[in-house]
Amino acid sequence: MASVAHLLEITNTVAAETDQKIDRIHGITRRSRMLALNASIEAQRVGQLGRGFAVVAEEVKAISTEISQLTDSLRGDLKGKLATLSDFGRSLATDFERVRGERLADLAHNAVEIADRNLYERSCDVRWWATDPAMVDCAAHTDDSAKAHHAGKRLGVILDSYTVYLDLWIADAQGRVIASGRPGRYNVIGTDVSGEQWFKDAMATHNGGEFAVADITRNSALGNAVVATYATAIRAEGDANGAPIGALGIFFDWQAQGRSIVEGVRLSPEEKAKSRCLIIDSNHRIIADSAGHGTLTEHFPLDTRGGERGWYMDNFGTLVGYALTPGYETYAGLGWYGILLQEE
Repeated sequence: MASVAHLLEITNTVAAETDQKIDRIHGITRRSRMLALNASIEAQRVGQLGRGFAVVAEEVKAISTEISQLTDSLRGDLKGKLATLSDFGRSLATDFERVRGERLADLAHNAVEIADRNLYERSCDVRWWATDPAMVDCAAHTDDSAKAHHAGKRLGVILDSYTVYLDLWIADAQGRVIASGRPGRYNVIGTDVSGEQWFKDAMATHNGGEFAVADITRNSALGNAVVATYATAIRAEGDANGAPIGALGIFFDWQAQGRSIVEGVRLSPEEKAKSRCLIIDSNHRIIADSAGHGTLTEHFPLDTRGGERGWYMDNFGTLVGYALTPGYETYAGLGWYGILLQEE
């Protein structure tokens, strides 16, 4: 893009300098014709003695006229060629901008697709783990501390293998947390989550194939960490169609994982210096930001008039490429967008 801009700059400079030089030549030829006219008048005044001088004056006048015609022709030719070159440069700039925009949209699509794949796995995890016998026994016998302890140990084993989670909780049917995978780190046993949307949605699921997901938010019980929460009902006998007897909530470490996604976009070092990658939720709230600010505190004014995927130049001269979540497998996505911003 810099070379195209340089071409347009040179073209405009040559056009301006050409006009300036041709105007100077016209000035010189006008002065030459004036001198030739004065010489002719003087030659006529002195009569026979000035005949030779009159011939020279006419020749100077003829040469000045020829130079003037030549410069006019040159101006026309150069203007036409420079206009063609300028149009070509602008066409290159437009094509280059389009290629850049489409590439940014592709990168934005890749970023939000990676997020989708991550979260698809979370939706699978919560539905699978909710059928674990230890989880079912714990939810079915809420007053049995041994079963709660065993379920907590089982949750801890899962957390050792799945390091992307901050914690896993089992809540009874009334919304009281009765087991946690990291009781030594987070003091959540006995916490009332009955008013939390993820718990309400989990208990409202119709079968074991359904799950609930909450907006990205900070969880005060988990050290105010930014989490993606997935949940589903734990059902009687672990049966997919059994009655809900409790809920399993899993808390994905979104801050770390989201940041790794937006920082991992494949850009050259030069591009990274002038680019910013975002993931925004369905309300256009920033939930991941490669610049390290704005997460959960800012909304991005995305213009989606170009469709679910596209690019545009904003009012500040920033190229914006974006793509709506495509979903993954059975996971439809949450209406998130990937966004790539790039300065000139």
